Amino acid sequence: MAKSGKRDYALTGRASARTIAAPPLPYRPRDPKRYRPRIALIGCGGITESHLSAYSRAGYSVVALCDLLRERAEQRRRQFYPKAQVYTDYHDVLARDDIDVVDIATHPEQRLPIIRDALLAAKHVLSQKPFVVDLSAGRRLVELARRQKVKLAVNQNGRWAPYFAYMRQAIARGLIGRVISVHLSAHWDHNWIAGTPFEKVRHIILYDFAIHWFDALSTFITDRAPKRVYASFTRSPGQQARPALLGQALIEYPDAQATLVFDGDVRLGQEYRNFIAGTQGVLASGGRKLGTQQVMLHTARGIARPKLVGNWFNDGFHGTMAELLCAIEEDREPANSAENNLRSLELCFAAVAAAETGRPQVPGKIRRPPGVERADRADKADNG
Repeated sequence: MAKSGKRDYALTGRASARTIAAPPLPYRPRDPKRYRPRIALIGCGGITESHLSAYSRAGYSVVALCDLLRERAEQRRRQFYPKAQVYTDYHDVLARDDIDVVDIATHPEQRLPIIRDALLAAKHVLSQKPFVVDLSAGRRLVELARRQKVKLAVNQNGRWAPYFAYMRQAIARGLIGRVISVHLSAHWDHNWIAGTPFEKVRHIILYDFAIHWFDALSTFITDRAPKRVYASFTRSPGQQARPALLGQALIEYPDAQATLVFDGDVRLGQEYRNFIAGTQGVLASGGRKLGTQQVMLHTARGIARPKLVGNWFNDGFHGTMAELLCAIEEDREPANSAENNLRSLELCFAAVAAAETGRPQVPGKIRRPPGVERADRADKADNG
């Protein structure tokens, strides 16, 4: 009771806990012990500068670069791998017996037949995100990879952002108990897409951008399947880009809940925050930069603030390929497998459909999200 005799409704919680040492967790990318395959990159667009920069620093052997525009592939060769061969036809790349792993970084509508052909050529594949725009097509590719006895992984590079990776490891170790809520938010300026091809993507936020956060969520809550997804999107009155830059989603789980909030028209004071509550503790991170954030782990023992090293760019791109190579060497499924990523896409597609219809959606029921480009019809031929 306060001195005035009135109840204190400040909701301040317990007094500050003592500071404790942060538990060491394996959040950094881990390279294979001995496996050093020859790698090919198909598609040499803007984002592949991050791919190749990460591979070069890791000492990976990229021997082939392929793009419909030869100059783009040659530019990447000059930048990173001067001894790599350049191609304009991906079939010529897949015909090389000395190439074991293919990184496919084309646009989604072009990617599907290339993935299929790479699997049929017995190549291990790392697919750029979003993996597919049709869950049924994705499932067929997963089954094809299984029949071909090769690994199929997805470049969900956000998993290896240091803060997301540390929090994921803390949850997996049981440090906060059973997860009961996840709240992720991003407040930034996405108007850079004005005048670019990205303006043609109707759901640039919930589909193209938020896929990283849906994917992170799917790795934080792994013991329960989501029940329903509610979502909305709208334009900001002052935004410069054409598609709506404001989006949000609420996900229901048995005994848990999650929210994702995206404000893509914040010109000043940009901020990113993540809060995960468990039955035995809390994880939180935040900061003004997307690549690096301060993490806090609060348990009954006290509060730990690990000093994380690294950055989303390029640890994320190193991490996705490294995990695939380790999985090949250890003969197991990669943590970022295509099958695992389908769970993330189920959340994302349900959110897009919920935003379009104004009604909650069940993850997995929406096989192809409305307002998103359709998968190439060639996917019907991937029965081989």
